[in-house]
Amino acid sequence: MGVGTDTLLREIETVLPSVDDKKLRKIAEKVLEERRLTEEEALHLFESDNLPLLGLLAEYRNRLKNGEYAYFVVNVQINPTNVCIYGCKFCAFAVKGRNHPRAYEMSLEEILQKVERIYSLGGREVHIVGGIPPHWRYEDYLNLLREIKRRFPEAVLKAYTAIEVYHMAKISKKSIKEVLLDLKEAGLSVLPGGGAEIFNEEKRKKIAPFKASAKEYLEVHRIAHSLGIPTNITMLYGHIEDYRDRVEHMSYVRRLQDETGGFQVFIPLKYHPEGTELGGELTSSVDDLKTIAIARLFLDNFDHIKAYWVTLGERVAQLALNFGADDIDGTILEEKIVHSAGTKAALGQAKEKLIELIRGAGKTPAERDTFYNIVKVY
Repeated sequence: MGVGTDTLLREIETVLPSVDDKKLRKIAEKVLEERRLTEEEALHLFESDNLPLLGLLAEYRNRLKNGEYAYFVVNVQINPTNVCIYGCKFCAFAVKGRNHPRAYEMSLEEILQKVERIYSLGGREVHIVGGIPPHWRYEDYLNLLREIKRRFPEAVLKAYTAIEVYHMAKISKKSIKEVLLDLKEAGLSVLPGGGAEIFNEEKRKKIAPFKASAKEYLEVHRIAHSLGIPTNITMLYGHIEDYRDRVEHMSYVRRLQDETGGFQVFIPLKYHPEGTELGGELTSSVDDLKTIAIARLFLDNFDHIKAYWVTLGERVAQLALNFGADDIDGTILEEKIVHSAGTKAALGQAKEKLIELIRGAGKTPAERDTFYNIVKVY
């Protein structure tokens, strides 16, 4: 299915002589030689309007890493509560206090029912992320994982972002390392990548003034990697950041990956402004595809780049599979955070729909587990 690296190489070599931008041609040659791009070169790619060439280059690099496969996972996302101590200006999901008319908090039994549903569909990944409520004790976070593992021993728990881990350390008066070891003992397998937002500190303070700093956030991931806990990492784009901020963000990520090798996947997250204090406009599909393609080209030490269909929508996520992305996430079943901000994506996807979407992109669907081991090829 699809085109191979040889065909892509021929297409690129055919197109390059007609490219007037000499700097872009040199960058393309570096990609073909599998050499690392600089921050300034990544910035030039953002400023370029040659989207077709960017797509060819990104897909060439992706094919070298992942062949014809595009991955999905049978998973469930659980957002236990939207009550949160932070008032992030880009977030339409969270509310302050349990008395807010939109406030909710799932019972343990409700959460276990959602896990049971994904089990019945053959899935094992349980992704837990939500608000950070002021009334939750440290033990509450641990007990939730313990109870899920007690009832569903084969569940793979991808739970709590670095922001939540940092908060747990504060309320428990424990070190980050101690908290991560406690979480691991309680059943944690992977840290999800949410909460990264944008690492430029000036912009970060404007959109998330009370969250852990970029340095603090990355330190949680560094320590997790040292303990053998793999993590994912995101970048929220399309708000008040600019292209240089995006490149800076990815540069931080690339340096830490050079150091630890502990990141599994990079996930550009499209900002949705509806219902947020920050407001703004949605990014264009061109910007979405460009961001994914540049992520694939710049992050040469990452095996996987995710086109998260919940934020991108099905059509753009499908297109992204030919712009350097190799993963579209999974069935999810239920998601509240991005839907609070107005995404029109479906609330959940059947496995068959994801397979169809991948095939429509000319790729071979590969069901994976949380760690990117292939479960089944379709």
